[in-house]
Amino acid sequence: MTQTASLSNGALSPVQPKGEHSAGVAASSKAAARQPADPHAKTTIHRSMYWIAALVVIALGQFMVSRYDWVAKYPSDWILPIKEWIDAFFEWLVYGIRFFEGASLEFTPRDVTRGVSALLKYPLALTESLFFDGFSKSIPALPWITVVGFATILGHWLGGWRTALLAAVAFTYLALFGVWQASMQTFSLVLITVPMVFLLGLVAGILMSKSPRFKSLITPLFDVLQSMPPFAYLVPIVVLYGVGNVPAMIATALFAVPPVARCISLGLSGVNKGVIEAGQMMGCTRRQLLWQVQIPAARSALLVGLNQGVMQTLAMIVLAALIGAAGLGSELLTSLQSLRLGQALEQGIAIVVIAVVLDRLSRAYALKEPVYVDPSLSWWRRHPYMSLALGFLLLSISMASLLPELMLLTDKYSITTAPYWNAGIDWINLHWYEPVQAFRNFALMEILIPTRNFFQAIPWPTFVLLVVLLGCRLGGWKVAVIAGLLVWFPAATGLWHEAMTTLYMIGTAAIVCISTGFVIGLLASRTAAWSRFASGVCDFFQTFPSFIYLIPVVMLFKVSDLSAIIAVLLFAVVPMIRYTILGLRGVPAHIIEAATQQGTTPRQRLLKVELPIALPEIMLGVNQVIFMALFMVAITALIGTQDLGAEINAARSGNEIGKALVAGLCIAFMGIAADRLIGAWVKRKKIQLGLTA
Repeated sequence: MTQTASLSNGALSPVQPKGEHSAGVAASSKAAARQPADPHAKTTIHRSMYWIAALVVIALGQFMVSRYDWVAKYPSDWILPIKEWIDAFFEWLVYGIRFFEGASLEFTPRDVTRGVSALLKYPLALTESLFFDGFSKSIPALPWITVVGFATILGHWLGGWRTALLAAVAFTYLALFGVWQASMQTFSLVLITVPMVFLLGLVAGILMSKSPRFKSLITPLFDVLQSMPPFAYLVPIVVLYGVGNVPAMIATALFAVPPVARCISLGLSGVNKGVIEAGQMMGCTRRQLLWQVQIPAARSALLVGLNQGVMQTLAMIVLAALIGAAGLGSELLTSLQSLRLGQALEQGIAIVVIAVVLDRLSRAYALKEPVYVDPSLSWWRRHPYMSLALGFLLLSISMASLLPELMLLTDKYSITTAPYWNAGIDWINLHWYEPVQAFRNFALMEILIPTRNFFQAIPWPTFVLLVVLLGCRLGGWKVAVIAGLLVWFPAATGLWHEAMTTLYMIGTAAIVCISTGFVIGLLASRTAAWSRFASGVCDFFQTFPSFIYLIPVVMLFKVSDLSAIIAVLLFAVVPMIRYTILGLRGVPAHIIEAATQQGTTPRQRLLKVELPIALPEIMLGVNQVIFMALFMVAITALIGTQDLGAEINAARSGNEIGKALVAGLCIAFMGIAADRLIGAWVKRKKIQLGLTA
């Protein structure tokens, strides 16, 4: 039987004889029926269903909002009395519980918390005596020249002459610009708080790596603590522990322990299984395996956790000035409140200086490799830096006893740039007042206020259902239910209006942050040199405490929503730049080479290859932008916003624990909802790209 060939549908197929044609058609029809439908068409229909459902929800919400009061405003009868429950719990905790009642050992939980405060005062008193106020009149604090010398020697030991020069210049700045005393108060707090934070984080991280049950229990608590503004839990800290430096340390521990514990848990969980098996084969017990195998193997991750602890501690101790912590934070807050912006800028720079030095020293320690020392050498040759430090201690104290200016610089020898900054502010106000005010008024009247009104007009059922639909589209019903319940919480607690105001501010700032950060990161990622430069600049700005960003915006734009949004922008843009660079520079080289060999132009390669692969990392940057913007909410309330941050600030002034925690939980739940939605999208995208199973 002879057959001829014909080209049909792009494939070479044999032409059947006429008698067999009908049977072939029938077989082909059955085979086509067995084939799955076009997945692209199925996905398009699936996506269209969600768009149709979203439009129905919006239309239905707009139809019902003018006809049903419960749609326009969440009914007061439906509000959960969570504030009252929290207040009642803390009242019971402070005044209702008595252990060993009637006995000579009778005590209350508040006695326990105040006892903890009393214990923590002893190490804090030691560091304050050493660096700030001295042990007595005859034994003063270390002279500034001694501390500068110690910092220089430590910097050289950890990172060489560059780190030593940075440390020397930084601590000399603190002495010359008249902020030495306040700086040493803050430094004393950091020296005690960081070891406490690292120890608690180490214990929690070990337990998380060893016990999946403990990890599943502690992770939601860490999520809430990391996403809730620290101001929210300052109020219960004050009630339980009082005010002052020790309560500031405890509040700092709550804020700084979660990232430290996560770093340590990640490092211990990532230890190579072969290393662990080798330790087991050597007969190590579980304790020996942990302390002599896993922890040394995870040293770099542990030291990254230490670096995170240092930076988070410094950021929080500055904020803890609001509950009586002395030091630079208190000085800065006073200057801002009295609009002494020149002095505030100098104090802010001092905070940045300490942050940069501690960041560089802790990073250098994390990167420093262990050095073998011959034990047969003499002590001073085995410990040359320690010997040098002891020698410099004796020499500098002797010199300071002869030259009082080496002990503490007086105003006669101090430098201040505050008059110049104030003059610069006056000049800007004089010459730039009209264009700055024109921009401010245009942004407020034409963009921000209409945007705020739009968000506040959204019916709460519409918003909740749209979030549920988005969650279902990105991650399934589980993500949808969790996200829906989280965004419903502000309505259920009577804070829907404030939550929408917060969302308007965060949303506006986030859009500008994401756009600006993406463009900068995209441009910087084109070459390795620009990537390194941009990463270094990001490292520098990431050490800035959040208070600092209020100074320039208040200088230029006074107190307004625009000032708050610009402060959020300056604070939160860094992770977007960093993750954009990370994602684009992390595209495998062989994929770029393959795309180049296919004849793609640079623009096609960027849009069709690099961006799709880098998109999951870029979305993690978006996630970080949202969390950092939410962190700034309570801080921007200090310059007059009317959102959830203002609720927390008002509750802090009145010691209203329930009000502060509920407002803080609203912010935290908004952040966690965004995290779950973005995380579900990133996971699905990675699966589509074949980057994960």
